[in-house]
Order: sequence, then C-alpha cells, then structure tokens
Amino acid sequence: MEKKLPTIEIVEKYCKGCHICVEFCPTKVLEMKGFVVAVKNLEACIKCMQCELRCPDFAIKVTP
Repeated sequence: MEKKLPTIEIVEKYCKGCHICVEFCPTKVLEMKGFVVAVKNLEACIKCMQCELRCPDFAIKVTP
C-alpha cells in the first residue's frame, strides 16, 4: 500500500524565520533556508500538524 503524502504550503511572506516549526517537528521534515522555512523531507511527514499549530504567524498550512 502506498503512503499518501501530505501537502505542506509555506507562505514565505508571513514567515519571520523564528525556527519554532523546525524545532517542534518530530520527524525533521522542515529546515531553515536563510530566514525562511522550507520542506526538507516530505516523505518523513507523519501529519501531526505541529508545524502548523505552533507557527505564530500562520505561515504553514498542512493538508493531510
């Protein structure tokens, strides 16, 4: 059975580079590229949505 990957949308103009989403991700899906977050390993995403829930600027949207 094939795993359905989520969609992680980063709204770069909202991201202030606080790094909170990267720290709360239990499977290290995200990384910082300069002052903006980026998806590093989408296949590792377990759809816990901690990145979206913890982002103070609403810069991340996860669609399971």
